[in-house]
Amino acid sequence: MNRFHEKVVLITGGGSGLGADAAKQLASEGAKLSLADLNKEGLEETKKTILKDFPDAAIHTITANVAHEEEVSSFVNETVKTFGKIDAFFNNAGIEGKQNLTEDFGEEEFNRVVSINLNGVFFGMMHVLKVMRKQGYGSIVNTASVGGIRGVGNQSGYAASKHGVVGLTRNSGK
Repeated sequence: MNRFHEKVVLITGGGSGLGADAAKQLASEGAKLSLADLNKEGLEETKKTILKDFPDAAIHTITANVAHEEEVSSFVNETVKTFGKIDAFFNNAGIEGKQNLTEDFGEEEFNRVVSINLNGVFFGMMHVLKVMRKQGYGSIVNTASVGGIRGVGNQSGYAASKHGVVGLTRNSGK
């Protein structure tokens, strides 16, 4: 199937896990990929794996931290500069964080998890939506989790951030 033939898909967290797996599937369906991740080695491994099976795949990798708005702006702009558009955005980068009781979680760890999982999703939407509104089309998929609809034991930051992603997703465009 070539459902994504000539479609440009930007994926955050493309260097491992769900992001890397999505990139492989999308490449098999003809997508042009822009992969962003903090882990440069992971990005290179994803790219290498895809090119092994799909040598003609168009893949652009960008090392960036989604918790930093200026880096998100940069990788969105770089994707448009490279491919001319963004048809779809898989806003996927996230971390689980340390497991601990809420009262022992700590401000630093809470802020780290929320800045990546929630602020990163917001920054991605903020910049990609501008591109998509100008184009007049596009699709965004934000990764939350079951942690976004119910509590998750010993993961205060994760549950709070994923609840925020669900709320942000439900509110976008309104």
